[in-house]
Amino acid sequence: MTSAAQDHFSPRQKITGILFALVAAIGFSAKAILVKLAYIDSVDPITLLALRMAFSLPFFLVVAARANRNKHIQPMIAKDIVAVIGLGLIGYYLASYLDFLGLQYISAGLERLILFLYPTMVVIISALVFKHRIGRTAMIALLISYAGITLVFLHDMNVLQHDAVSGSVLVFASALSYAIYLVGAGHAIARIGATRFTAYVMTVACAACLVQFAVTHPLAALELPARVYGLSIAMAVFSTVLPAFLLAAAMRRIGSVHTSMIGSIGPVSTILLAYVFLGELMSPEQIAGSILVLAGVLMISLKRQIQPAAAAA
Repeated sequence: MTSAAQDHFSPRQKITGILFALVAAIGFSAKAILVKLAYIDSVDPITLLALRMAFSLPFFLVVAARANRNKHIQPMIAKDIVAVIGLGLIGYYLASYLDFLGLQYISAGLERLILFLYPTMVVIISALVFKHRIGRTAMIALLISYAGITLVFLHDMNVLQHDAVSGSVLVFASALSYAIYLVGAGHAIARIGATRFTAYVMTVACAACLVQFAVTHPLAALELPARVYGLSIAMAVFSTVLPAFLLAAAMRRIGSVHTSMIGSIGPVSTILLAYVFLGELMSPEQIAGSILVLAGVLMISLKRQIQPAAAAA
């Protein structure tokens, strides 16, 4: 979505979009904590991902059915169907699978830091594919945010395990998949509608995860402690369903580029949650990096609120 298109929305809608993006980022960030807690019971990534998607699927099927009953929606053409399937497989299935694999080897805080390189990828992909101009404020905000992320990343590199490089590569690939999804989703949502699009792409991703489990695992793999099922349900509701719809609603109001940059709050929330629930240490470097990330996010948020007032003046 271009900045010109965004100007058609009221200041209230833009502020709402910012709030949606923030809540979605925190919800997605909590997923890493829940995954690490589940791994304590020696569940493998494919099984855990299948459980997450199995508990998420009913929500998306209900939303998709309700959306289809709307008599005013436009029928999906072949191009829309291809976009839904492709983005569902790339953005939520592949990105989630690679992320779950990577979380076996690295800390939750480091995972989120690497994963949130995706705003830079979104900006670069948008500039290359759609010829979007990268504004000065956006560039400064990116530099500040990722200076903070880099500071924390370099600190954590000092305590990496021998297999953490493999985990970092897997999570980086996950971030790239997610960035591709965000760029494509911004235009697909405009044609299909945010709610219907999210329900469809998540249904595709859920189906892919369940098929992968069915092909690679016996049913006996589901004989797990009740704690794993509880964590999977929490992951489905608070780190999958709600954030997915909030993210789509945010992109509809403020665009994919600004949504991704506001999402940089994710590493900060993950570091705090990891400290509370996983006992991961908070160093002065992590605190300083978190402050820089927050500063970059606030620059984007304030810019979206000041612009309408300046135009009115």
